[in-house]
Amino acid sequence: MAWSWRYQDADGAAATGPGEVFGSQADAESWLGQCWRELSDQGVATVSLVEDDRVEYAMSLRPETTQ
Repeated sequence: MAWSWRYQDADGAAATGPGEVFGSQADAESWLGQCWRELSDQGVATVSLVEDDRVEYAMSLRPETTQ
């Protein structure tokens, strides 16, 4: 099983990001925990964790705003 991240910009379009492949979900999540700020600074708004071709989950890299 191979785990990787897909990246989307604020409009939901595919964004460019590292093509890292991980051997476990935990490794992929740990890597994202270290790199999410850099990805956000590069315009990535949302990431999806993918196992082979199946999306495990998606999440925003943008902070929530309160009104």
